[in-house]
Order: sequence, then structure tokens, then C-alpha cells
Amino acid sequence: MLDRITFDGPVILGAGLAGLTAALAAAPRKALVLSPTPLATGCSSAWAQGGMAAALSDEDAPALHAADTIAAGAGLCDPAAVALLTAEGPAAVRALAALGAPFDRQADGGFVLSLEAAHAKARVARVGGDGAGAAIMAAVIAAVRAAPSIEVRENARARRLLQDATGRVVGLIAEIDGALVEIVAPAVILATGGVGGLYAVTTTPAQVRGEGLGLAALAGAEIADPEFVQFHPTAIDIGRDPAPLATEALRGEGAILRNAPLGDKNGRAFMADYHPAKELAPRDVVARAIHAERAAGRGAFLDATAAVGEHFPHEFPAVFAACMRAGIDPRVQPIPVTPAVHYHMGGVATDLDGRTSLPGLLAAGECASTGVHGANRLASNSLLEAAVFGARAGRAARDLVMGGAPLAAAPTPDLPDSALQTLRQAMSRDAGVIRDADGLSRLVAVLDALETVHGPAPTLVAAQLIARAALARQESRGGHFRADFPATALPERTFVTLDASDAGLRYAAE
Repeated sequence: MLDRITFDGPVILGAGLAGLTAALAAAPRKALVLSPTPLATGCSSAWAQGGMAAALSDEDAPALHAADTIAAGAGLCDPAAVALLTAEGPAAVRALAALGAPFDRQADGGFVLSLEAAHAKARVARVGGDGAGAAIMAAVIAAVRAAPSIEVRENARARRLLQDATGRVVGLIAEIDGALVEIVAPAVILATGGVGGLYAVTTTPAQVRGEGLGLAALAGAEIADPEFVQFHPTAIDIGRDPAPLATEALRGEGAILRNAPLGDKNGRAFMADYHPAKELAPRDVVARAIHAERAAGRGAFLDATAAVGEHFPHEFPAVFAACMRAGIDPRVQPIPVTPAVHYHMGGVATDLDGRTSLPGLLAAGECASTGVHGANRLASNSLLEAAVFGARAGRAARDLVMGGAPLAAAPTPDLPDSALQTLRQAMSRDAGVIRDADGLSRLVAVLDALETVHGPAPTLVAAQLIARAALARQESRGGHFRADFPATALPERTFVTLDASDAGLRYAAE
């Protein structure tokens, strides 16, 4: 029998921008934030380089931002979610600035705005060139630590959602400092991030591996669009895990992708072969182009020697430091790059206030699927989504009351590290930038075998959802490209609910 704690306010799983924004928005109601790592570590928000996209200039408008978001989403965006994101976006950026986030400013106080791929206007507010995520999180963390209504427990992770006899989520089993405890609460908000750690090559923290998605699915929540995984085209290929990121803003500044380093007589700029927008083509196009050049043995390198050159140390300090640690001087050398898992467009299906299909359970940020990203997220919309929808989820949770008594439950199984590494290699090999039925079928067989041995660990369930939905979607769209079905054909979102029975889990689309 586990010790039980009753908490009179929402429990928030995850301490990235979405989770902490939700905690602040829930005030004056108490909020309990559970973070698996110390604050500002282990979350993708703190690693974000590009910034926050919003219509902040006189030449821009939310409607223009919405049009670019929908175009990037390749036919699967929810227009209402996009309209809300882009309308509330400018206020969200200004609210973070008011908390102390030190966005780059012009002499007149206006935001310095950068152009990124697939944006028709310069609308990305940045911090120190490539330090937006860390600086924004520092300001939000300071506000959270100062808020009397918020309690933060580090070294804490969820091991199962608790439900009452009606299916309502009424708390969770948490592991805090190695000990298991039941926490009963009126609401649980999932803000656990994406799925990068399910892949062998990722730009996200290793702890971010789909656990919230898997826990929600195991509780019976509806999951949307799990097959749509975004690969950032320009992770720095220096053998590190996770891989450092060469921000898209470099290409916005004019950096060129070449298929061999400068000085090699065979090296050439190759993006014109793949898209008229060249380096500013949508991310999925650039990722596939780099994948193709590497697969052909020509390699891929980001040449910013002319576009940035001597300005690297102060304009892009994070990229500069990562390169220099690897013995690459980006002022005079091209940067070797490779596609890496960067963002998950799918997640737990929610409404515009973060409510999932299960009463008492909300979700925000990357682990949620509001429909705002469709099949391919527009650059720098992720921090914006976390801020806008995190706040909405916090306000929605503020008014919820306690449900019924939790049913007896055991924690979900953990996946041993050796099995996790097998999973990561299989996911990168068979559910990567380019997919086909043979590879995805092989991947499902690997995942089935792991599940037979280790049980339905949340990370394994999340991988199953991605693999099986990718196998079922027999077309190419956005971040999902099937070599055996290259045409775009099925403009319908995926919605999945797991069936649990004595025979095990049934993975089937609705």
C-alpha cells in the first residue's frame, strides 16, 4: 500500500515552458509541479535557439502568421487552433518580456525580429541570437520560484495516472527521490514534452522520450497524429548524444548548404535541386534533401562563413561554442550537419483549453496535439504554443474539483536501458526521415518483441503509436514521408485510442 497525498490544486507533470506557464496561470489556486530533473535542465524549452514567432511588427498581422502556419501544416492544421495561437501570440511574447525575458530590442524598444524558413515576414523574437529558450526559461523559473501558490518537486516523475470508477483522472502514482507515492488531485496537466529520446539522433534532452504520451494512452486518452515527427535539418554532426543544434536562423541570415566542405572542388550548394526556396524551404524538404545528399555519399555541410563569419561568437554563441568544442571553427569552416528528431507534431488530443478526452486530464506543449501544427510545425511556433496553450490549460484546471476515489493500480513498467537503446536504434533506422512499409513492419516487430518481454512501458507505448500510425498512413505529408507512397493523398488527421484487455494492448485507429 503506497502512501497517499491529497493536493488541492492541479498537479503538473513537466517543468518546461508549458508546464511552468500553466502553474503561473493556475494562481491563486495551488499548483504542484513535478520535474524529473532540476529546473532549467531536461526540458526542450531551455534548449530552443530560434525564438518565438508572433506578429509583433506593423508590417505583420496574426492573419499572415496564421496563413504561414497553415501552409507549413500541409493540410492538417485546425484553423481555429491556429487563429487562437496567432491572435494571442503577441500578448504572450510581451507577457514573457514583462516577466524579464530579455528579448533583443531595437533602439526604439521594438523587438528585433528575424526571418526563418516558411515565414513570409520577419517575426521571430530572439534573445542573444540563439539563446531564446534558456533566457525565457530563466525568467519564468524566477517567477515560479517567487510564486507562493506553486510547489516544485524535482527528481520526480509520473509512473501511472490514477482514475476513478468513471474513468476520470484523479491523480497519479509518482516516483519522487526514488520512492513511490500516490497523489490525489482535482486535475493533472501533462507537460512532459516530446519524443526525441525515442530516437538515436535527436536534438532534445535524453529524458524527453514520450512518457506523458504513453501514460495518457494507457489511461485511454485519445491520441492524435502520432506519426508526424519533425526532423530538424541541421543538427551538428559531431557524434554527440543529444546532437547540438545549428539554428534555422543561420539559414535566415544567408548560410548555404553544400554537399562538401569549402575547398573541395566537388562541393556545391545543393538546395536549388530540391526546392525553389532553397535554404528557406520548409523543414521537411530541407531534412530530406540533406538525408539524400548524405545517403549518396556526398555529405552535407552548413556554410555560414560569409553570412556570419567573424560575428559568430556574439550573434550565435551557442552554435559557436558547440562547434568549437568539436574542433570546428564556424567562422572559417563549414559545419557538418544531419537531420535529427526535433519536435513531435502529434500528442494527446486536446481542445483549445488543454482538455483531453479524459475528464480531469489536461495537456499542453509538445506532448499535446491541439491541431495547431498539422503535419509539419512552422519554425519557432513551439515556444509560442507552449506559452499560449500552457496558460489556457492552467486557467482551465484552476476551476476543477476533486473526482471520486482512485481505483487500485500499480506503476507502469520501466524499460531497461539496454532495451531503450535497442528501441532508439530501431526508431531512427525505420521511422526516420524516409519511411516505407518494410522498415515500419520490421520496427513494429521489434517493438512487439520488447513489449512481450518488458510489458507496456510508457516509452514503448509511445514508440508503438508512432510506428503503427506511420505504417497506416499510406501517403507522404509534412514530416511523414513514405518512399513507397510518395504522393499526398489523405487529408485526414489520425486519432487513436488504445484498447486494454487480458490479451494485451490493441493498437488500432478509430
